[in-house]
Amino acid sequence: MSDKLEFDAQAVIDAMAPMIGIEVDPDFREGVAANLKLTAELAQLVLSFAAEDGNQPAAVFEA
Repeated sequence: MSDKLEFDAQAVIDAMAPMIGIEVDPDFREGVAANLKLTAELAQLVLSFAAEDGNQPAAVFEA
């Protein structure tokens, strides 16, 4: 059994849409759910990065 909870995009839509005062058209619901799942996956990737306590953002970005 995995300790990782499964992300339920449909539950997020059901909970958040009324909270922020929008209605999600049924025709767009699957697309919204797909975007939420992708966003959750990307967030997990960022959160899994081990940053040191002393790390600071760069003052200026130079390519």
